[in-house]
Amino acid sequence: MSDISIVIASHSGYGHTAQIAIAVADGAASVAGTHVHRVDVAALGDADWELLDAADAIIFGTPTYMGTASGAFHAFAEATSKRWSTRAWSDKLAAGFTNSGSMSGDKMHTLQYLALLAAQHGMLWVSLGLLPGWNTTTSSIEDDNRLGFYLGAGAQSFNDTAAVHDADLNTARHLGRRVAEHTHVRSAGLAVAVR
Repeated sequence: MSDISIVIASHSGYGHTAQIAIAVADGAASVAGTHVHRVDVAALGDADWELLDAADAIIFGTPTYMGTASGAFHAFAEATSKRWSTRAWSDKLAAGFTNSGSMSGDKMHTLQYLALLAAQHGMLWVSLGLLPGWNTTTSSIEDDNRLGFYLGAGAQSFNDTAAVHDADLNTARHLGRRVAEHTHVRSAGLAVAVR
């Protein structure tokens, strides 16, 4: 199995989304042969763009503010237009995660925005792949995917604390691991196809 590179491109306004990005990175790094890099989209340098361009997969992350991605993430998305016009990220795998203070907080809109950004680049979206948790009388707030998202990882953290719920961090680790596993499968398939 050849090594792969995954870049987590995220913005965090108050530190919550950064904690989720770390969990996603931990999940991805738990798969052998996976090199994981995190970049802050609010402060990208040339080396960060090179990492993104060379990555086998990119996982987008942003807080949900006012029903959409943060302003810093939107600025990053606009700055990717040069890559869009050259199809530089076409056929890379992509996934996404978001966080807000409310249980819903319109996070689904943000995940849809991230998936659409990936689609515009010709990327292949990897969903969360978990059944929803905490949706029966015998389930628990500690369940993975307690907020019930399918498109990507959603997290809720209270505005008056720096903590992120453990179940949401576990869900983020699952997303990172899933993207790494699918990226390895894709990489191996491409290697066979080239022979």
